[in-house]
Amino acid sequence: MRFVLVGPVYPYRGGIAHYTTLLHQALGASGHEVLLVSFRRQYPRWLFPGASDRDPSRRPLNAAGACFWLDSLNPFTWLTTFFRMRRYHPQVLVLQWWTSFWAPVWFTLALLNRLWLRAPLVFLCHNVLPHDAHPWERWLARLTLGRGGRFIVQSEQERQRLCEILPQAAVDVVPHPVYAMFAGQRIDQAEARQRLNLPEQAPVLLFFGIVRPYKGLADLVEALPMVRETAPDIRLVVAGEFWEDKATYLARLRQLQLDDIVQIDDRYIPNEEVGLYFSAVDALVAPYRVQTGSGVTELARGFGLPVITLAPGLAAHDRGERPDMMHSGDSRPAMLAAAILTFLDQRDDQPAPSAQVDETLSWYKIVAALEGAAG
Repeated sequence: MRFVLVGPVYPYRGGIAHYTTLLHQALGASGHEVLLVSFRRQYPRWLFPGASDRDPSRRPLNAAGACFWLDSLNPFTWLTTFFRMRRYHPQVLVLQWWTSFWAPVWFTLALLNRLWLRAPLVFLCHNVLPHDAHPWERWLARLTLGRGGRFIVQSEQERQRLCEILPQAAVDVVPHPVYAMFAGQRIDQAEARQRLNLPEQAPVLLFFGIVRPYKGLADLVEALPMVRETAPDIRLVVAGEFWEDKATYLARLRQLQLDDIVQIDDRYIPNEEVGLYFSAVDALVAPYRVQTGSGVTELARGFGLPVITLAPGLAAHDRGERPDMMHSGDSRPAMLAAAILTFLDQRDDQPAPSAQVDETLSWYKIVAALEGAAG
């Protein structure tokens, strides 16, 4: 089959870029022809909240043959991109949806597809609505996603969100695939801790990825004093770029007298350093305040690390409870502290982290769903 897949890839950074690249590889490995379309420019500089949308990695995850045609601020490129895609005669068109910023571009491509191509259109939704959505973003999502024929979401909660705005939507729920692409970077824990200046014997937890309100780092900070009462040697590593006021966190850490046990690396972590952080810790903490698919939790699973989370959607996809995903039913710091202490109490009974993860089945579930979209 011939697919057109649209989304960010290297030199752009982040989980969606990795996702696009790995999906492209999985489609190709399944024998499909894929036209991979990406961006000349993603966001205007003033709009992007981070240091840069470019990947600083020395070992990037490259996407072979990507066509960098789309410019978010140049509607002419939307038109030329469509007619280039049309010449490819795709049997399925796949647009990825994760932010309403792309609504004008996707709406244009979807409308042109309906008028000139009529290929089955699949929206692969990472987030149906932004985690801090405004009312107008809900309207944009309904307007744009309403042009799709089929939808793929990563959790039952996201399916419900989609059906709230599009009740008749044809939806496949396919859990976020495991990210095992960095698992080969695993090194000895003692060596990793030495390089990060962490105590060798202490329990060490990791918060990884962009710091945003919905990810619940504030709850984790409030939970730490309760954890410290029972586990005085506890350590937390925060590795990721702050997209909210870092000074507020630093002040709260000082107020709670936690600045000696929390280590912060405020930057986008390049590919070649991911293994260092995941090798050094005992578990990932994902204290998210919303239930959504998470590339970070699947990255941890790729390293064989336990994940402590309060969001049931991260712990129980449609494949059932995972023994490596411990969670609680409440997002309050006290419940998060209880979940952490439960993990620490059982830590000696946990199997050693293993990088031997077979990700084939999870990626090919998405491939199968896309194949089914062709009817």
